[in-house]
Amino acid sequence: MTRQPRQQSQTGIYHVMLRGVNRQHIFEDEDDYSKFIFILHDLVSPKDELKRPLPPRCTFYSYCLMPNHVHLLIQETEEKLPRIVKQIASRYAMYYNSKYDHFGHLFQDRFKSEPVDTYSYFLTLIRYIHQNPIAGNLCRRVEDYSWSSWHEFTKSHYQTPAICAVSTVLGRIPLEELSEQVNTPLSKAQQVLEFDRYRGIAPVEAVVDFLKSAYNLEDPKDLQSYPKNKRNEIILAALDFGAGINQLYYLTNISRYIISHARARSKN
Repeated sequence: MTRQPRQQSQTGIYHVMLRGVNRQHIFEDEDDYSKFIFILHDLVSPKDELKRPLPPRCTFYSYCLMPNHVHLLIQETEEKLPRIVKQIASRYAMYYNSKYDHFGHLFQDRFKSEPVDTYSYFLTLIRYIHQNPIAGNLCRRVEDYSWSSWHEFTKSHYQTPAICAVSTVLGRIPLEELSEQVNTPLSKAQQVLEFDRYRGIAPVEAVVDFLKSAYNLEDPKDLQSYPKNKRNEIILAALDFGAGINQLYYLTNISRYIISHARARSKN
């Protein structure tokens, strides 16, 4: 079947999604997320061999790194979109394959993109991209998720490198108004590029209510201080209830390794 040509944007702005091949995870730990963010940073603040600044190769307006895919709101400047995305994907794949002794493709062969030609759609995408972790049942609030550009807008994480053209966005809409919109869930009719819906995972509020009612856990992060056997018992109960491994990781700050191995040990 012949591939359809990509739709071209009149503004040069696109919503791009990179997904792991067969929906596999592309981020295993915090260092992986950080590496991807610094790859984005190198594109907006490139330097030559003598460390002299070069013109930005593109502009980012927002991003969100999910366990098995990435959303980018990006504008072409010095280079065309396919070349920009190829640089991002190839650099990260080299890092990932070396770190995890991985062979074969990491990302799906062809990234997905949509042209962004109106301000209203641009704003909808900023909301959608930052709400992705909530839709994926990984957190309850936009500001709770560590690996999106929302922290650049709110300046809540000072260690986050400046990647996005925040001032450009806030020149069109005040932060208070943008924050209100970003924290207002989009209607189903406004959902865009629904590539990955995390089917079968219980809503985050249901998992929180389960932990509270069944184990008197007012704050899921308190589970970190429980004795190992009791902690693993509660983890298994939450997984049986319908929680996902990534969801529990973000709710409790307990590593994915501990959560997944608690399940593996229970089957032995």
